Parts: sequence; C-alpha cells; structure tokens
Amino acid sequence: MLERWFGVNASAIVQVWRRNALVWRKLAAASLMANVIDPVMALMAFGLGVGSLVNTVEGQPYLQYLAVGAVCISAMNAPTFESLYSAFSRMQVQKTWQSIMNTPVRLREVVLGECFWAAAKGCISTACMMVVLALLGVGDGLFWLMGWCVLALACVMYAALGLCVNARAPSYDFFMFYFTLVITPQTFLSGAFFPRSQFPEWLQWVAQCLPLSLVVDCMRALHDHRFLAMPALLLGMMVYTALGLWGAVQLSERRFAKAS
Repeated sequence: MLERWFGVNASAIVQVWRRNALVWRKLAAASLMANVIDPVMALMAFGLGVGSLVNTVEGQPYLQYLAVGAVCISAMNAPTFESLYSAFSRMQVQKTWQSIMNTPVRLREVVLGECFWAAAKGCISTACMMVVLALLGVGDGLFWLMGWCVLALACVMYAALGLCVNARAPSYDFFMFYFTLVITPQTFLSGAFFPRSQFPEWLQWVAQCLPLSLVVDCMRALHDHRFLAMPALLLGMMVYTALGLWGAVQLSERRFAKAS
C-alpha cells in the first residue's frame, strides 16, 4: 500500500530502522543515560532552584509547570541530535547510506528509516522522562499515556526537520548554526520555562508559531484536561511533520544527485 500511495517500500524502511537499532544496542545504556540525565538534572535544578523563588505559575506549582515543558524539550533534543550528528556520520563519513543503496533499498527509504529511528530514540528518552514525571506526581494515567503519543509525533517531527538540515550540511560545524538559530530560540520562547504572555505582543505571535510551542501547548492542554484545544495543535504538528518528511526526502535526493 505504501509503495502504491507514496512510492516507498515499508519493509525496506523497517530494515534500515532495524540496522540502526542493532548497532545502537551496543551503546544503549550510555546513550539512554546521556539523553535522560541531562533533562532530569535541568528539571531538578530549575524546578527546585527557581521553584523556591516562584510559588506558582498559571495556578500550579512551578516544578509541575516546568516538568511538562521539560519533557517536551526532551522530545525535541533527542531526535534532533540523532538526525544530525549520527545520521550525518552514516551518510557522509561512514558511507553507510551508500552501502545500503547497493541493495534494492532506495534513498528515500533510507531517509525515512533514519527518520523513524531518530524518532524511536526520542520516544525512548521521553518515555523515561514520563516515568520521572509520574514519580513526581505530575499528571494522571491519561496524561502519561496520551502525552507519550503526542510526544511520539513530536519526535517524528523533529527527526524529519533535523534530516532536512542534515541534507544541506557540508560538515558537522554546520549543525551549530541550526542549534543556535533554531533549537535554542525554541527552547526559551516556547513557554516551556515560563508563560509566553510575558513577551511583547509581536514576539508572542512569533513564538506561538514555533514547532515546540505547539508541543508544549498540546501537552499543557492535555495535562489540564482542555481536550478541545488539542486538535488544532495536533494538526499544526502534523503539518510540520509532513513538510519535514517531504523536505528531508527531496533535499537528500538532490544532494545525492549532485554528488553522482
């Protein structure tokens, strides 16, 4: 069905995903620690440190407010790192992509396999973060289950966007521009650490269009049981995801066409 509708072979995508998963197994413990400890430390530092100075934010304890934002940031960072540095290594340095394409697997299937693998790593990290949130008493069973589904979509979205940048990168140094100009502004403007209502009106308008703002707003709506606010936010995330997937395939194919 995927072959007929989208021109891709689902089995080939799964095999690319599986290949990366088998390689990752050897470093799984260290990788998980790196992806989980960093956001948990930030949550504890800001939540307990700033939380001791700020009683409540939007009617809830600051640690609880921050916890929802922190898990969203984790869903952005983990797949982004994988779709940039790791994917670039396999594409440019190790030539793994080229080796895979010597089989019947095509480039677009390699790209999609990479995307879903990066998203899978993000899902693992966010699942660990959701366990931390549960231990802190943040949210309920519905939030933990549905929230992880929302974060899974966010992971695919950021993996796809990262692969768009990967397709244009001449070297590892290029990724610093993406982190400085795209990832860092989203971290601080999305409402993860404090409400966007503190910004000037023009900056609020810009900030609410950011991909991470959609994720944060959707998770906060789920946490507060404002379910009617979620469909529009999920639709926005799906649009970013679709554009990212299309861009990742097109830009990667253009890069390889120039190299051949």
